[in-house]
Amino acid sequence: MNEYVFAGIAMVFWGIAPIFGKLGLSELQPLAALTIRSTIITIILLTLVMIRGQWIFITNAPLRDIGFIGLEGICAALLGQLAYYYALQLGEVSRVSPIVSAFPLVALVLGIIILGEKVTIYKIIASILIVAGMILMRY
Repeated sequence: MNEYVFAGIAMVFWGIAPIFGKLGLSELQPLAALTIRSTIITIILLTLVMIRGQWIFITNAPLRDIGFIGLEGICAALLGQLAYYYALQLGEVSRVSPIVSAFPLVALVLGIIILGEKVTIYKIIASILIVAGMILMRY
């Protein structure tokens, strides 16, 4: 399988997830919901790592990589997800999800600034379309 297949699979699951999130936030506060979500995911991940015998990859991970993955988790799985749950609780899935899903615009700009990735005409056009989509979602 290539990156486009995995990206398509991620797209489908990330498209389904907000529906469950909105339904689950009907009587839960976002912080409680995020805690429940994270606990369930942690149990599943620990079980998978044990079944597949992959503890060695965790115990041998370089501290630098652990630090960056930890920061990614804090940004995405904690702060971003918590803000997303508040937005989802307050708004419509059909409005919140596309705006949240515009995160590639931030990643694109930071990839260029921090990682030195190349600016291309396609990236510029994609950025304009993302911003146009976010503006249209306000109406």
